[in-house]
Amino acid sequence: MRYVIIGAGAIGAAVGGRLAESGHEVVLVARGAHLTALRATGLRLTTPEGTRTLRLPCAQGPEEVELRTDDVLVLAVKTQDSIAALDAWSGRPVAGGGTAGEVLPLVCAQNGVENERLALRRFRTVYAMCVYLPATFVEAGAVSAGGAPVSGVLHLGRYPRGVDDTVRAIAADLERSCFLAPVVPEVMRWKYAKLLSNLANALNAVSGTAALGSAAGRDLVQRAVAEGRAVLTAAGLAWASDTEQAEAREGRITQVALDGQEAGGGSSWQSLARGTGSIEADHLNGEIALLGRVHGVPAPVNDVLRRLANAFARERRAAGSMPVEEVARLVAAEAAP
Repeated sequence: MRYVIIGAGAIGAAVGGRLAESGHEVVLVARGAHLTALRATGLRLTTPEGTRTLRLPCAQGPEEVELRTDDVLVLAVKTQDSIAALDAWSGRPVAGGGTAGEVLPLVCAQNGVENERLALRRFRTVYAMCVYLPATFVEAGAVSAGGAPVSGVLHLGRYPRGVDDTVRAIAADLERSCFLAPVVPEVMRWKYAKLLSNLANALNAVSGTAALGSAAGRDLVQRAVAEGRAVLTAAGLAWASDTEQAEAREGRITQVALDGQEAGGGSSWQSLARGTGSIEADHLNGEIALLGRVHGVPAPVNDVLRRLANAFARERRAAGSMPVEEVARLVAAEAAP
């Protein structure tokens, strides 16, 4: 199989780079300065084994890729960019007949729980990937992945549920490429669990990594997750337990410091650091706020974090520049009767 990575950022480039290193065909799809750098000097991939440069085929969009029947499309853009990407790729012709949406499998390697639903409107065969892969992308052409002894743990399954030979084959390729890739029939349980852990992303983005370890930061994260659990329970949605997640990851992957890599933050922090002008908070904290409104469960912490992250992205404010005490004050005002 050939893997077409739609969105070769932190996750996409790390997955694509590792697949390429193990001998699989890979096409990286990127844009802007990142695409320019990939074409000019290659992908500079840093892992605990060191830094190397991978020269891989690159494209700006579907018009530059001749799709084949053995292609697997891996969607790795942020959720706010999913509709544009899905619309661009789903109608593209595939050699041998049909369109991508009709004949090719698509894997959603993304945070949040909305992408698969969006994809299934346009693709007949959709797979969900729960991504646990510590990776950083803040410089065009360069991606680092600090997981060891594997780069990530990637739970996979067919959406909305089930497994098949295709997902098993994809998982086998990933297992040969320095990942753990458990195949699970109820993969969205894992993605809802990841959603709960991603509720800290907005606070990390606006107040910085150190804020998460402060008393005020820990309190805000605990309250955001408590809101998330209450909302998912009210909605009748299940998630993988803390015990299941620990069994899947503890002792199997550790994040290590990489030489020459400055400590930064998660994916939302990286969006602010790159000045992209957008952030995925609407589909993380915003998912909880939305479900809270639908099911009558207050979620003031998540709603404030969503609004703050969006304002930071829109105004291109510096990542980590708001004191966590100010965030707490805004949450207290929102939650006041």
